[in-house]
Amino acid sequence: MWRGLWTLVARAARGPRRPCTRQGSGVSVPGSGATIFALSSGHGRCGIAVIRTSGPASGHALRSLTAPRDLPPARSACLRLLSHPRSGEPLDRALVLWFPGPQSFTGEDCAEFHVHGGPAVVSGVLQALGSVPGLRPAEAGEFTRRAFAHGKLSLTEVEGLADLIHAETEAQRRQALRQLDGELGHLCHGWARTLTKALAHVEAYIDFGEDDNLEEGVLEQANSEVRELQLALGAHLRDARRGQRLRSGAHVVVAGPPNAGKSSLVNLLSRKPVSIVSPEPGTTRDVLETPVDLAGFPALLSDTAGLREGAGPVEQEGVRRARERLEQADLILAVLDASDLASPSSCNFLDTVVAPAGAGSPNGNSQRLLLVLNKSDLLPPGGPDPSPNLRPHLLLSCLTGEGLDGLLEALRKELAQVCGDPSTGPPLLTRARHQHHLQGCLDALGHYTQTKDLALAAEALRLARGHLARITGGGGTEEILDIIFRDFCVGK
Repeated sequence: MWRGLWTLVARAARGPRRPCTRQGSGVSVPGSGATIFALSSGHGRCGIAVIRTSGPASGHALRSLTAPRDLPPARSACLRLLSHPRSGEPLDRALVLWFPGPQSFTGEDCAEFHVHGGPAVVSGVLQALGSVPGLRPAEAGEFTRRAFAHGKLSLTEVEGLADLIHAETEAQRRQALRQLDGELGHLCHGWARTLTKALAHVEAYIDFGEDDNLEEGVLEQANSEVRELQLALGAHLRDARRGQRLRSGAHVVVAGPPNAGKSSLVNLLSRKPVSIVSPEPGTTRDVLETPVDLAGFPALLSDTAGLREGAGPVEQEGVRRARERLEQADLILAVLDASDLASPSSCNFLDTVVAPAGAGSPNGNSQRLLLVLNKSDLLPPGGPDPSPNLRPHLLLSCLTGEGLDGLLEALRKELAQVCGDPSTGPPLLTRARHQHHLQGCLDALGHYTQTKDLALAAEALRLARGHLARITGGGGTEEILDIIFRDFCVGK
C-alpha cells in the first residue's frame, strides 16, 4: 500500500518544477546557443571596466584575444595582453578570468576581461569580441535570463538582483539582499511542499480509501495542513503593500497652513532647494514632489499648498490638490508654526487634518501622521511647551536645524511601519505579482475547504500549488519573463 502512496506522492510532485531543486527552469532563452558579450560595469570613464561573455564560444573568445597564451586556470585572475584577433594590434593589458560551466553565474562557459576603463579601451575590446565568430552583443538582462534558464536563480532571486542593482537606500538594499538570498523563494518552496503532501493524502484517499488500507486521519491531516497554510498566506497578504512601498517609495505629504514652513522642511529633508521659500503666504500653489532618502527608507516627498479658505481661484486649486494628496498619503508630516498655534488657520488645520488622522476611520485604520511644530527658534529660550494639550509632537527649527535628528528618528520608526523593516520578520512581498499569486493560492484553498467532492478538492490543491510555482518561476509565461528581465541593463 505504501508503495502505491509513494507513487501518488511522485505523481503530485510532477507538474510544476519541484521548487527545492536547482535544475533548469525549462524557460527558453532566445538565441541561447549563441555566445553573448557585453560591458557589465557602468558606462563612462572609470579605473576598471568589466566585460564578460557567456556561451559555448567563451573559451575560444578568450584564447583569441590572449593568443598565443592558453586559458588561465579556472576562477583565477591572470594578467594577459589583449590583442585584436584579426589585426594583432595590442588593445590593453588586463586581468582575465575563466569560469567553465556549470560553475558560473549563467551556468554556461563564461569569461571576464577586467580592462582599464577608458572609452577607447572598452570600445576596442568590444569590437574585438564582435569579430570572433559565434559571438554577438547581449540583450538587456540576457545574462541573468540565462542564469534563470539554467536553474542558477529562481524568479524571486532574479527580482531581488534587479532590486539590488536599483537600490538607493539602506532599507532597499537590505530587502533586495534578503530576496536575492532566496528567503521568499524558500518560503514558497516550503508552502509548495505542504501542498504536495496534502495533495498526496487526498489522492491516496481517493484511490485507496475504500480498501481500508490507509491509516486513520489521512484527510484530517491534509485539512489541518491546509488550514495552517491559509493562516500563513492571509498574514502575508495583510502586509498592507509594505514590500511594494519599500521598493517604490512611501508617499510622504507635507501639509499645513500657509507660512508654517512646509517648503523649508521639504528643502531641509531633501537637502536641495526643491521649493521656493518666501515670507509671503501662498507661495506654493501646486504639489511639488521629489524622491528622497528619509532615514534609510525611500520616499516620495510632496510639498503642498497652505490649507486656508478665501484665497483666489489659482490658490484654491492648489488647496484642492493638497487635500487630494492628503487622502493618498502613506504618512502625513503636519507642520504648524510653533509661535502661532492660536491663529484661526492653525486651529482649523488641527481640527480638519490632525484630529481626524489621530481618531482613525470607522474600520479601525488610522492614517499615520507626525505633528511637527516648526520655528522653535522663535520661542522664548527655556520657556514652557507652547502646546501642552496637543497630541505628541516634535519641535523643530528649519532655520537652525535644531530638532532634525529627533524628526529623522521619528520618521525612521514610522516608515518602518509603513514599508516594513527589512532587517527583521518574514520576507516582504515586493511586487504586485507576488500578491496576485498568493491571493490566487488562497482562493484555491478556499475552494478546497468548501467542496465535498474529493476530485475537485485535489484539483483545487493543484491550482494552489501552481500559483506558488509561478512566484518562483515555474510555469511563467514568456510575456511576464520579458517584463521582469527588461529591468536589467545590458551586461547583467
